[in-house]
Amino acid sequence: MIKVTFPDGSVREYPNGTTGMQIAESISPRLAQDVLSVSVNGIVQDLNQPITTDSAVKLHKFDDKEGKQAFWHTSAHLMAEALQELYPGIKFGIGPAIENGFYYDVDPGENVIKESDFPAIEKKMMEIVSQRRTLAREDICKADALKFFGDKNETYKTELINELEDGTITVYKQGDFTDLCRGPHLADVSPIKAVKLLNVAGAYWRGDEKRKQLTRIYGISFPKKKMLDEYLELLEEAKKRDHRKIGKELELFAFSQDVGPGLPLWLPKGTALRDRLEDFLKNVQKPYGYQQVRTPHIGQKQLWITSGHYAKYGKDSFQPIHTPQEGEEFLLKPMNCPFHCEIYKTVPRSYKDLPLRYAEFGTVYRYEQSGELHGLTRVRGFTQDDAHIFCRPDQLKDEFKKVMDIIFIIFKALDFKNFEAQISLRDPENKEKYIGSEENWIKSEEAIIEACKDKGLEAKIELGEAAFYGPKLDFMVKDAIGRRWQLGTIQVDYNLPERFDLEYTGSDNQKHRPVMIHRAPFGSMERFVAVLIEHSDGKFPLWLTPEQVVVLPISEKYNAYAQKVAEYLDQNDIRAIVDDRNEKIGRKIRDNEMKRIPYLLVVGEKEAENDEVSVRKQGEGDKGSMKFITFAGNLKEEVSKMMNQW
Repeated sequence: MIKVTFPDGSVREYPNGTTGMQIAESISPRLAQDVLSVSVNGIVQDLNQPITTDSAVKLHKFDDKEGKQAFWHTSAHLMAEALQELYPGIKFGIGPAIENGFYYDVDPGENVIKESDFPAIEKKMMEIVSQRRTLAREDICKADALKFFGDKNETYKTELINELEDGTITVYKQGDFTDLCRGPHLADVSPIKAVKLLNVAGAYWRGDEKRKQLTRIYGISFPKKKMLDEYLELLEEAKKRDHRKIGKELELFAFSQDVGPGLPLWLPKGTALRDRLEDFLKNVQKPYGYQQVRTPHIGQKQLWITSGHYAKYGKDSFQPIHTPQEGEEFLLKPMNCPFHCEIYKTVPRSYKDLPLRYAEFGTVYRYEQSGELHGLTRVRGFTQDDAHIFCRPDQLKDEFKKVMDIIFIIFKALDFKNFEAQISLRDPENKEKYIGSEENWIKSEEAIIEACKDKGLEAKIELGEAAFYGPKLDFMVKDAIGRRWQLGTIQVDYNLPERFDLEYTGSDNQKHRPVMIHRAPFGSMERFVAVLIEHSDGKFPLWLTPEQVVVLPISEKYNAYAQKVAEYLDQNDIRAIVDDRNEKIGRKIRDNEMKRIPYLLVVGEKEAENDEVSVRKQGEGDKGSMKFITFAGNLKEEVSKMMNQW
């Protein structure tokens, strides 16, 4: 017998070799119907794999991330099987589950797979589902795997197999389709009740632009058709909120192929919005003792060799800049932290000097693959709201909690009410991926866990998600239509102080190493603005929006009065413009509501005679007439109340 411990702490005994499905069946038939995968001692596996030792077990349904991953991974195999039947000779790359759905990279040979082909592929997928085909996992030796996939001319699979160790290779079989795969998967395809292929794109094999471009097909699937219908409605709403579309409409940013892909150009309105966000964060962090610093856009290559970043990311970064001087190499700055370490070293430090908190809106450059670039959310040049705190070990937890407070203020100010936190720790089975001593890693991980407990913050622990130099706390927000975005991160680092030989003199008059906290509440200004646009549908908070007021004269006769109103508002730090186009007032109102301007002030004969404005508020319509001086006072009070909330 083996002992199985459930998440609630209860323990049951089962015969050795019991499967996750059998455990579900022993609890209730309904659970057995809904369960999709099982975690055994934190490792997700198939429901029909035997459990042979005392284990902590958690069963996953579609509501769980682990359940969705198994569901969508199986859906990728289902699509691949359908493609194999429809396109004889097709070759397969990789087909993982992703955050929302799945994709498969395929080489269709002479065929071209288009979106117009999707209905036929979906129909074939559902035919396979109706046959309730099972998925069987098999261990296979390397020689047999190479022969099997080699005989099928699956060149992409054989390339992957050649990089694997013998004894670690598994395949999954369903019908006539066999795939090289670690799993986990559903026991059979019958839970898949609704599928929709979403789009097709090009993807270089293994992300290498020098390799062949494959066809990547994205899809989504659900256990109920109603869930698919709701998801497709969500996609339509997401299209309306696309930050690229709204950013163009509001004239916030642009891209130019002549400048280069992934390098955004901030237009005047977007720049003003960014400046206000930066000023906001500076004001928030001022009481916490941050000092602003500035560092260059390039630095000597050796700096990032010392930090360890070059070994980890050098191949994926912009390549070194060679100067006329023999052997001299510089890098475009991929991150700010080494510069801040060098600032720390400019003078000797005492324990009384700590903590030191350096903040910088520093622009960094990373060579993202062209196929991964996406508006402002994935770019090659971006500005981090970066800060690095150098503190004593006894100050670490309190400093960490203060950073959490700053993040909570930002989320409140920008109406991100729904968020969750994730503590990212090392992979205990693969510690060689990380730099630094075992002792420092343990201290870092414990400090984050304790800080979350002290703050009453429920945080999910994820193994293997830590940065290579230390554990971290990440914040995921849900936007207005329920999508999850990673915003805000706090990372503990004992390693860079070691690598840069940072020291302070302690009260014992001995030299000690400071601890370093990396902190970026927004993450990057580009990504944060993109998320904020889509969350708010471009209707920014009144204190932040590029244009707070537009004055609309009903005819040219009142243009001068409209200018007078706008000038008064401007003198009172209210951002106002005048729409003096020769258009009917109804058209002006519609056009400016589309621009998402919070207040529309209509002015005509009555208003001009009485120093009044007729007020319309975005989303609320007509608010009546009032003196424009009164309106200005009301708007300033509204902004003041917003700013004083935090």
